[in-house]
Amino acid sequence: MTEQAAFSLRGGRNPDVLTCIANLSNDEVFTPPEFANRMLDNMATVWAAANKGESLWANPDVTFLDPFTKSGVFLREITTRLTKGLEEAIPELDKRVDHILTKQVFGMGITDLTSMLARRSLYCSKFANGSHSIARSFDNKAGNIWFERTEHSWLGGTEWVITADAEGNRIKKFTDGKCEHCGASQKALDRGDDLETHAYAFIHTADPKALMQELFGDDMQFDVIIGNPPYQLDDGGYGTSAAPIYQKFVEQAKKLEPRLLTMVIPSRWFTGGKGLDDFRESMLTDTRVRTIDDYLSASDVFPGVGLKGGVCYFLWDRDNKGLCRVNTYFKDEAPSTATRQLLEQGADVFIRFNEGLSILQKVMAVETGQDKSLALPTGKRYDELVSSLRPFGFRTFFKGRPNKVAGDVLVYQNGGTGYVARTEVTSNKHLIDSWKIYVGRAAPGTGNKDTYPHRIISTPFIGEPKSISTETYLCIGPFDSKEAAESALSYMSCRLTRMLILLHKPSADTTKRVYTFVPTQAWNQTWTDEALYKKYGITEDEIAFIEKMVRPMDLDLLGGVVDE
Repeated sequence: MTEQAAFSLRGGRNPDVLTCIANLSNDEVFTPPEFANRMLDNMATVWAAANKGESLWANPDVTFLDPFTKSGVFLREITTRLTKGLEEAIPELDKRVDHILTKQVFGMGITDLTSMLARRSLYCSKFANGSHSIARSFDNKAGNIWFERTEHSWLGGTEWVITADAEGNRIKKFTDGKCEHCGASQKALDRGDDLETHAYAFIHTADPKALMQELFGDDMQFDVIIGNPPYQLDDGGYGTSAAPIYQKFVEQAKKLEPRLLTMVIPSRWFTGGKGLDDFRESMLTDTRVRTIDDYLSASDVFPGVGLKGGVCYFLWDRDNKGLCRVNTYFKDEAPSTATRQLLEQGADVFIRFNEGLSILQKVMAVETGQDKSLALPTGKRYDELVSSLRPFGFRTFFKGRPNKVAGDVLVYQNGGTGYVARTEVTSNKHLIDSWKIYVGRAAPGTGNKDTYPHRIISTPFIGEPKSISTETYLCIGPFDSKEAAESALSYMSCRLTRMLILLHKPSADTTKRVYTFVPTQAWNQTWTDEALYKKYGITEDEIAFIEKMVRPMDLDLLGGVVDE
């Protein structure tokens, strides 16, 4: 076994199979070994700083848990580091490896397939007690990689069928409930014993401590929790329309009170995401979040994975509070680094870019007369001019009639224009006869990936009196005249304006909320970036950053705004 362990755990695997496997689905994104090791390096640095320089990998008593292991990469790389770090404490290789695998590293599979894959990565055998396993003390096949099928707990159903239970008894079964733990759709995931339930055990319990004691022993307390949780429910949703669940794994992990917690999750939680308001507030006000490493493009971390908004990994240190070190990675450039608080005064989101924070602070200082608050006063907020979704009451799929009749107004709709009777307008009737601006709710992009520089918003255009739109567009206004609307249009084309939008924009969906940081201006001139840079004292370095992030727009007031 000594030779087998030495071969299995040495560095320099060529090739490493875990760099080659394809992702199974949107909720099962495998972590590349190189990225997993970045997280481990960061964790070891924080551990040493909190423990008088002690090496995390030289401690034979530290316990590690990946509660949603897929490929087993985190546990494998941890084992590799411990095998080297414990050479002095446990000189014999076979005893050292057996100690690590049976006493220090633990995992929970998210599916039967991934649990077998993780065991193969960690034990070199799909059975922990198999003849090829590099562990020798297990008396069961699973070892410390646990998986059992878990069922959802369906509640709130209103539709039902008559069927039979396992004993053949006639029962009434509801079919359209939601899982009380994860919110999964019963119609999508209550599909029999032959398919995975995607009911992840770690978040399908109200008491994760009791679950850990049941699985791994009454005295088990994990020092480190690490991993890459499922991001969203695999129940038919996609991209921004799918409900996120990664926050539930973070919340459960915190309940276990590890000394260190680090996870890689989508960065969308910084400013948005369905049902993430409470999670965002809890993270941004938690001074135990000590590092965030943020990657603007998810493809830089997970090649081939379309994940709008980028990804990040954070490190939470239970016993050490303080400011957070924020590293932002953009393409191949050196990361931007700053140590700062996560929640700035007057903001309800995380300001993602370190450079963006200084720009926003300058804008707010001019507009509010103070240096600290990032909240614009009433009357100076551009979002007060922006409509909510469905500004005139018409859905995206609504199509007006092609020919105008008396009493009709023009409707800007998906794919062109049409006409509809004024009397059919149910919302914002006061905007019908005013000048306004229309801007698409969905920003342009390259599929489900992030590219920079980009436009941030879709092409805005002037809306004349006696016009409305479907919910394909947001409506901005009213403006007193065509000249005022054109002035506001020029303002929206400025890079600085769209940079301020980006700071509050979590995805391609540009709702009213993303304009929170944008101040109003006097609508009596054509606005340019040069005028805005001068007004707010933007430096050359800050201008370079803005131009790196935001594509230019050319103004043509007769035809609206045209991209270069």
